[in-house]
Amino acid sequence: MTVTENRPTDRELQAADSERVATRRRYLMCEPRYFAVEYAINPWMDPSQPVDRELAVRQWHSLAETYRGLGHTVAQIEPIDGLPDMVFAANGATVAHGRVYGAKFKYAERVAEGPAYLDWFKSAGYREAHEAAFVNEGEGDLLVVGEMLLAGTGFRTEPAAHAEAGAVLGLPVVTLDLIDPSYYHLDTALCVLDAQTIAYFPGAFSTQSQMKLEELFPDAIIADAADAEVLGLNAVSDGLHVVLPMEAAALAEKLRARGFRPVPVALSELRKAGGGPKCCTLELRP
Repeated sequence: MTVTENRPTDRELQAADSERVATRRRYLMCEPRYFAVEYAINPWMDPSQPVDRELAVRQWHSLAETYRGLGHTVAQIEPIDGLPDMVFAANGATVAHGRVYGAKFKYAERVAEGPAYLDWFKSAGYREAHEAAFVNEGEGDLLVVGEMLLAGTGFRTEPAAHAEAGAVLGLPVVTLDLIDPSYYHLDTALCVLDAQTIAYFPGAFSTQSQMKLEELFPDAIIADAADAEVLGLNAVSDGLHVVLPMEAAALAEKLRARGFRPVPVALSELRKAGGGPKCCTLELRP
């Protein structure tokens, strides 16, 4: 059967869209108390450009309050001086079925974040908190969709980490190749909207990976380059509400047309380091 034959009808999509339900989530976040752009490890970072740390903190608190206002719980890990990117909690681990697959960062500037996040999980009572043998950057490249793990590679996470993550988390893995350095993590190019639905920017992926996504998610929402370029896909969904950068206006309209409720937020300062709502948010799945 071809992908086209698998594609839902308009009536089926409308029925599904009308039944969208928000589920309460638990998130881990880290205040950007020590946020700065002091080095460049992705194309978004420019140490010569000023960063307003106080504004970054205010925007971060507004994001956390947005989650709480939607009924979600926000846990916090204490930031560590000297780790300016620790605010990007999504990179700290991947959690599914109550199991934790720890991060092992590629760049020396972030290596200490891995043990810091793993220590938090252990102190929070997670009995299955696993240290990674292979380089991976948590939910930056490992995204849970229902009972499947979409795993990105090409810039940060090693392919060997995909099988390791799948074994630890008990999930089948689909490997996706990233080809554009502006979308160095999977969560900058693809957003999980619910257990069956994603949004993504095809230009970030190899041709083979685009084919995989088309086959697995024939009713996916396709983002354009303009929305991808403001990290519009670095978004967080509870199945109904989608918290995304306020600049991603066209994507917000596509989400609304499909029955989701966009919740725009301002994260201009953290975007200077290549981060958006999802980068700041690690989901603690039971």
